[in-house]
Amino acid sequence: MYQVNEQGFYGQYGGAFIPEMLYPNVEELKNNYLKIIETDVFQKEFKQLLKDYVGRPNPLYYAKRLSEKYGCNVYLKREDLNHTGSHKVNNTIGQILLAKRLGKKRIIAETGAGQHGVATATVCALMDMQCVVYMGEIDIQRQAPNVERMKMLGAEVRPAQSGSKTLKDATNEAIRDWINNPEDTYYLIGSVVGPHPYPDMVARFQSVISEEIKSQLKEQTGRENPDYVIACVGGGSNAIGAFYHFLDKKDVKLIATEAAGMGIDTDETAASLKVGSPGIIHGSRTYLMQTEDGQIIEPYSISAGLDYPGIGPIHAYLNDVKRAEYLSITDAEALRAGYMLTKTEGIIPALESAHAVAVLEKKKFKKDDIIVINISGRGDKDLATYIDLLNG
Repeated sequence: MYQVNEQGFYGQYGGAFIPEMLYPNVEELKNNYLKIIETDVFQKEFKQLLKDYVGRPNPLYYAKRLSEKYGCNVYLKREDLNHTGSHKVNNTIGQILLAKRLGKKRIIAETGAGQHGVATATVCALMDMQCVVYMGEIDIQRQAPNVERMKMLGAEVRPAQSGSKTLKDATNEAIRDWINNPEDTYYLIGSVVGPHPYPDMVARFQSVISEEIKSQLKEQTGRENPDYVIACVGGGSNAIGAFYHFLDKKDVKLIATEAAGMGIDTDETAASLKVGSPGIIHGSRTYLMQTEDGQIIEPYSISAGLDYPGIGPIHAYLNDVKRAEYLSITDAEALRAGYMLTKTEGIIPALESAHAVAVLEKKKFKKDDIIVINISGRGDKDLATYIDLLNG
């Protein structure tokens, strides 16, 4: 019920609204991705790399002090412990293997927080492929450590200098590059956004997260299904990865957190579902922040990875059919939650993940509830922002 249909839609969202120049690339991908990724040979190599290179399965950690503080059972899915420091590498491993099998020689990517850029540069180094990463000029400044990592890994980091100089603009530049280099170039998209089949493909690669949650929870508690799964959402790949194997389990409540920025009643927000409306962005129909005449409104969030004016089409659909609840978390709430997790469990989360942790202050849970929060990335890249909070 919650899977993409043959036309690439989730309900009325999704599809492939692309320039004619990109049609052959997207068709090639659409016609081949399932044939390739469902083979035993592909799955064997993919799983082997996830195990031996990425370090999966990562722990499902029972957060004892957090559980005591909030009067319920809180488990943290530790995507921050993956090689490269976030969930992004699950997807880049899958897509680089696919790109090689399609005969591509050059990889391009977009990045906001830099985690997808680092994960892409990492797998390109691993597979000896040319790598160009587009990143907004503002994000380059606020995520300097990740920029240096990408360069060290051999990637060329190209600044996007138009618009808000953030993730949206980096994506625009990457699409432009792809149009100019359709033959040898593979666009490695970092989230469940873009034209079909990207949202479905990325969701499949990230579904390893919920697959592991089920088996690890069974081992620790005797039951596969938690009461709640919570994750942050920008484009929404870590969230759909954490939700994937629970979508048909109606007793599992799914909560995703958008970046409210300074508040959904201000001009400085990135909460697409709360303040947006259906439209087309980067090749798919989904909710996006736009003016009445369809011009994209610049998003804002303290977190570079959530600073996007749209959302993955599967999330637009899950929101409409009320399968998942989408909450808005402000900068201040996220910062407090990140600092609280650090002091309580000794885990510094990425600012993106801190938006998910903030739900513990928003919701009341019962004593027996099992809550799994996806810690999608580690907070090293955000230390300067956290330190500003401490000194502020």
